[in-house]
Amino acid sequence: MANEKPKEAAAPAAGAAGAAEGGGGIKAMLPLILTVVLMPAMAFVMTQFVLLPKIQQAIKASAATLNQAGDGEAVSDGEVAGEPAPADGSGPVTLPKGSKVTHALPKIIVNISGSQGTRYLMSSYTLVGKGGDFTAMCTANESQLRDVAMGVLYTKTIQDLEKPDARNLIRAELISTFNTALGKPAVLDLYITEFVIQ
Repeated sequence: MANEKPKEAAAPAAGAAGAAEGGGGIKAMLPLILTVVLMPAMAFVMTQFVLLPKIQQAIKASAATLNQAGDGEAVSDGEVAGEPAPADGSGPVTLPKGSKVTHALPKIIVNISGSQGTRYLMSSYTLVGKGGDFTAMCTANESQLRDVAMGVLYTKTIQDLEKPDARNLIRAELISTFNTALGKPAVLDLYITEFVIQ
């Protein structure tokens, strides 16, 4: 009779442990399920309501600053723009007031984020600005401009690059980043002259 009591006491304890294991499986998986469901939703909300408005606001602020100070920085009629003389010997290059100047960046090649080094993006850009000092400024800071461009492009995943408006988003982000690197809103526009995903 003394032996029967411990067996009876052990049986309910084993049943309680089995019940705890059965209910614990779903409870243990709940944080993982919530993370899988909520992370894409949170990423979408952050992109739509935080990141894109900030990028658009930076673009508008950059454009407003250019509109206010644009004419004062432009090269006046007949003024030598500081460009090298053309190869045909026709004399120094002159720019009319408010004319646009371009500067081509060499090819930029980066690994695509999340591809584990198996895919890359090769792209080339032409920067557009005003005035004769724009080309000199871009040439002097070309290494920095390439570095910040690689920093922006390196964060892009294949899904980011395959979106229908990916080129416009990258263009806006690069213009903002280039202007920040140059210390003033010198880059008015950006032409994507090459954009290859391999």
